[in-house]
Formats: sequence, C-alpha cells, structure tokens
Amino acid sequence: MKAQLSLITLVVTIIMSFNASAQVVSKDSINALKGQKEIIEISKKINESKIELAKLENQLEEKIKEAEKASTEAQSSADYNQKVANQLSNDAQDRKLSRRASKAASRASRSAKSARRATDHLENLKKNIDSLREKIAQDEQKLASMSGN
Repeated sequence: MKAQLSLITLVVTIIMSFNASAQVVSKDSINALKGQKEIIEISKKINESKIELAKLENQLEEKIKEAEKASTEAQSSADYNQKVANQLSNDAQDRKLSRRASKAASRASRSAKSARRATDHLENLKKNIDSLREKIAQDEQKLASMSGN
C-alpha cells in the first residue's frame, strides 16, 4: 500500500513539474510566427507559379511554329483544291478528276480545321501565360505588403 501511495505521489510530482516547466508563448510571438508562415507560403506559391510560367513560355515558340505550319498546310491544301476544282470545271465528266477534286476538298477541310485548332491552342497558351503573370504580380504585391509590416 505504501508503495502504491509513494508511486502515486511520484507520478503527481512529475506531472506538476511538467506543468511548471511548460514554456509560455505570448500571443504576439504566435501571431508573428503565423505571419512568417503565411509569407513563406506565398513565396512558395510565387516560385511554383514562376516555374509553371517558364514551362508555358518554353511551349510558346513550339506552338507558334505549329500554328504557322498548320496555316501553311491549310493554304497549300486550299490552293491545290482550287487548282483541281478549276480542272474539273473544264472537264466535268471526268470521274478520276472528280474523285481527285473530292479528296482535295476533304484534305483542304481537314487542314483548315487543323489550322484553326493550332491557332486556338496558341491563343489559349497566351491567355494562360498572361493570367499566370498577373497572378504572380498580385502575389508579389501581397508579399511586399506583408513584408513591409
């Protein structure tokens, strides 16, 4: 019984010593740490956005080349279609020429659609780049205002 009582006393003493030695942190220092944490999170967000921006800007030149190539192909297909259509108008009964004209028209249509898609992709990429730049600028402004406090 005495052993249990002394054990309980020992445990209570240890618990009380933990409470007495607990470090007291003021609300100001907690708020300061929260502010620092928020600054770090914003900095991290800015860095991730800048990495994404660099990736998108690297894709920009490739998308421009793709759009130009698709546009050139579409123009070439349209020119060929016009040429075959003119030949067909001279000899409307020629089946071989008729099939060639039909295929040329289909090719021209596909090429035009491809060119439109490439241009749309390019425009979307440019919009994404502009949007990301605005987001980075806003975050940098927010960071500057927080760091200034």
